[in-house]
Amino acid sequence: MSVPEPREWQELSALTQGAAVVVERVRLPGKSVSIEGAWILPELARLPAEDQVFIAAFVRSHGSIKEMEQVFGVSYPTVKARLNRIAAGLEFIDTSPRPSRTEVLGRLARGEISADEAVADLEALK
Repeated sequence: MSVPEPREWQELSALTQGAAVVVERVRLPGKSVSIEGAWILPELARLPAEDQVFIAAFVRSHGSIKEMEQVFGVSYPTVKARLNRIAAGLEFIDTSPRPSRTEVLGRLARGEISADEAVADLEALK
């Protein structure tokens, strides 16, 4: 079994139309190791191929919309609209999740927060 070519992934993306794909077997190239289970592809891997290329170019340009305008030959509003469309379809990780009771008490024990802050954080959990 060979490593899939990029166009094969593009064909898979087109076939699934962004629906979740469950990978049930993974083989390490050059090794005699296979792992079976059930994994969902990451969100970025589920994007259509053209959106994956766009996001890769955006990252490679260090987020420079001006450079993206030049690379793709489109206007600033077009780049922003495409980024907004892609972002709207992605689920984002909560960057400020509420701490658990154990985390609050641990921070209090380490002296990272005051007793009043700990009480406020614990009350917010209710």
